[in-house]
Amino acid sequence: MTTVDRANFVNRAADAYQDSPQLIGHGATISAPHMHAHALENLLPYLHPGATVLDVGSGSGYLSAVLHHLVSPDPTPDQPSPPRGKVIGIDHISELVERSKQNLERDGLGDAMRDGKIEMVVGDGRLGYPPDGPYDAIHVGAAAPTLPQPLVDQLKTPGKMFIPVGVHSQSIWEIEKSSTGEVKKRELMGVLIIFVPLIIGVASLQRQKYVPLTDPESQKDAW
Repeated sequence: MTTVDRANFVNRAADAYQDSPQLIGHGATISAPHMHAHALENLLPYLHPGATVLDVGSGSGYLSAVLHHLVSPDPTPDQPSPPRGKVIGIDHISELVERSKQNLERDGLGDAMRDGKIEMVVGDGRLGYPPDGPYDAIHVGAAAPTLPQPLVDQLKTPGKMFIPVGVHSQSIWEIEKSSTGEVKKRELMGVLIIFVPLIIGVASLQRQKYVPLTDPESQKDAW
């Protein structure tokens, strides 16, 4: 995570390194760093060089950038030609997708997009993204009311998904598909509520919960 500068992906650079979610517009947030760390740690066995990863609700593009560095590492003297992975970031808000591309360029990943190692697309993440599936790992950055079956179907055998589920009460689940296709589901944790300052001098209740995995207009209306 330290390879990617979070300040390139938030609206207020002064708030970039707070361990709290940050509003990025259009009813969306960039998750708190500790939630990104939980997701990466959980998926890490599947984030090997050469892996294909789907980032649903990619928002600012921050986690897509981090995932890219894991699955498409830079050459080293010991590994001059590392395997080439791919990260697909999908969001249903077209303005966020365009902004995420600008953020990635700002963070030095323009060539990775032009080379096809990172692709940011507009689409309904509830349906996954079949053109590049199946996926070694799927990260979902928005809460689904129930587990979307198309995402389960697009996991490789083996493969793993990290997804928040719930509406008023949310929990993080891991969905793991074995090499034989058996699917195991496990609840990892609840999603907490915390106070963070959103504006200097004003304390506001900011729930560390995920925006809904829904259609664009419903998302905007809910926030």
